[in-house]
Amino acid sequence: MIRPALATLSVALISGCALTPQHAPPPNDPVTLKVNVFRGSSNIPIYLAQENGYFSRRGLTIEMQFTPNSTAQRQGLAAGRFDIAHAAVDNAIAMIEVAKADVVIVAGGDGGMNELLVRPEINRPADIRGKSYVVDAPNTAYALIGRKIFREASLRDGVDYKLDPLGGSEARSNGLNVPERAATLLNPPWNFIARDKGAKSLGRTTDLFGPYQASGIFVMRPWAAKNGPALERYLAAYIEGCRVAQDPSQRELVLRVLQRELKLTQRIAELTYTELTTAGSGLAKDCSFDMKGFRNVLALRAEIEGQWGGKAPAPDKYLDLSFFERARSHARP
Repeated sequence: MIRPALATLSVALISGCALTPQHAPPPNDPVTLKVNVFRGSSNIPIYLAQENGYFSRRGLTIEMQFTPNSTAQRQGLAAGRFDIAHAAVDNAIAMIEVAKADVVIVAGGDGGMNELLVRPEINRPADIRGKSYVVDAPNTAYALIGRKIFREASLRDGVDYKLDPLGGSEARSNGLNVPERAATLLNPPWNFIARDKGAKSLGRTTDLFGPYQASGIFVMRPWAAKNGPALERYLAAYIEGCRVAQDPSQRELVLRVLQRELKLTQRIAELTYTELTTAGSGLAKDCSFDMKGFRNVLALRAEIEGQWGGKAPAPDKYLDLSFFERARSHARP
């Protein structure tokens, strides 16, 4: 007679999947992960996972690095100066298609929470004619959204207006102080800080452009293959942090962490919290991947940059969401 435990093992061996590692939480061996991010509210799941010990209980030590711009981040990831990058996932596409780096997107995050901000004298996109559009890098992510908006206003970049690379959102929050710099895209809290300095909003990019898979997580594919269990542990903690950020009962904790980590006033923190919890623009449920928004990312790159002969490819080659799905199955509610 086979005892129940042995019977279960026998079934597992026959099926080849019931007890395979992907169906059990990865081991909590001590690991240090270097994580590179832009300074901003999109990092709130990381901050909350640190605050509540979600990384440490999985044996993870997180070393956060802040990047000044996407070019430095892309180069740093390719050079192995850190393990995990959080940024607009169009940067991963650029790494794959332009730099020919072996990168893969493993998770989503949010819809960008961006606003088109302009100087007080600008009343519509067409009014930036003869001036500059302030961007991080001209050929990736949020810069492409602005270029699309201005194209629809019959403006040609490099002809009717200039592209002015200034770096990440924090740097661009001061970007409209110069009269020639007429417009930029900013997300929380930097959009609210820029507004306090006199900038005005022409609207959310999700309203002006449509759904967009913005902040996400990407890594070098060989690193993921070698460090899959650690990546799953990281993503599980990240998902739990995302759940806390979206839990109304945790609002005061989220506000406190936003104020501390980003040096915000209570008012700016509250405005930022509202954007983080706005459906479609803020954090996705469980910080999951928005496939419709990603197809828009690809279509935008095809149109504005002329990538792939102007026709967007299928998304599969850029993604491996299996790490995320396994992590979600291990994450605590």
